[in-house]
Amino acid sequence: MEQFFDTIRNGWGLLEPYPTLQAIMLVVIFLVLAKLGDLVIGGVVRRITSKTKWEFDDQVIALLHRPVFVTIALFGLSLAVMRLGLDQELEDINLNLIQTIMVWVWLVFGLRFGRVAIDALSGRAGATGVVQPSTRPLFSNALAIVVIIAGAYAILVAWDINVTGLVASAGIVGLALSFAAQDTLSNLFAGMAIMVDKPYKLGDYIILDSGERGEVTDIGLRSTRLLTRDDVEITIPNGVMGAAKIINEAGGPAQRYRIRIPVGVAYGSDIDHVMRVLLDVCKTHQKIAAQPAARVRFRTFGESSLDFELLCWIANPADRGLVTHELNCEIYKAFATTGIEIPFPQRDLHIKQMPADSNT
Repeated sequence: MEQFFDTIRNGWGLLEPYPTLQAIMLVVIFLVLAKLGDLVIGGVVRRITSKTKWEFDDQVIALLHRPVFVTIALFGLSLAVMRLGLDQELEDINLNLIQTIMVWVWLVFGLRFGRVAIDALSGRAGATGVVQPSTRPLFSNALAIVVIIAGAYAILVAWDINVTGLVASAGIVGLALSFAAQDTLSNLFAGMAIMVDKPYKLGDYIILDSGERGEVTDIGLRSTRLLTRDDVEITIPNGVMGAAKIINEAGGPAQRYRIRIPVGVAYGSDIDHVMRVLLDVCKTHQKIAAQPAARVRFRTFGESSLDFELLCWIANPADRGLVTHELNCEIYKAFATTGIEIPFPQRDLHIKQMPADSNT
């Protein structure tokens, strides 16, 4: 091995009077090394990562091909430029260009790696994690901004540009923009809080304290969009959503929704018979869930009726209005068939004394 390195040093010494030839040899040698490094990553490392069940490592290895090859090749090119003996100014320009290309290559890798990492976290986290399909754009955009700023800073440093003044100017501009866009920033931070806290998610049916009810179709950084049962889209700023009282009809352990049907029957009715009829109506309805089972509760003695309440579950909160309508129709028909009376409010007026006739 020592003889091998001695031979290389002696051969390199013979090329000492020819710097251009040495520079070419450096470029060729590092191109070979870059190819070897690429083969190692694409062969040995890829075979190791292919044994894992997670696709994330395979995707990262696929992304590393170009930056590793280009980095090794550009390093050799830098050595070749320094070996040529150019003027200091011309040499600095060439080296800065090489560093800029290297930063650009790793900047592109950082953007792609961040996208792959967020997709992998989103797929693994599921409904309980912070990174979800609804929050993925937020993290992707934030990571892209950080990577781009870091890349721009590295390029400026490579060209020996003083960034102190730029940072100070950016701070002043940012302060001015923060005062000019308070509402926008408020909605932005509220949107981030909603995405992290997850009071609702895409597809949930929610009711706001102002009365709006609809399906969540989009959760953006500035606003949330609801689609009502009338196919009317409502756009609500996230600042309002962050301060509102929200009822999430699909926010429990399961998405199912319980329907309550109040029913009044006449005094003197057989209450056991009334409860059986109500339960039979639920058993024949296709959208009523078998579990949890439907139930009937005798709530109170009303002024004109015995007040019952039918409680049953449906799988989709969006069907609440339709199922309520169908149950009301079926209950009315069942009561008419079985002779159960639905009373109407009545008032008895007792006259204790007739007014005296003014003509007598």
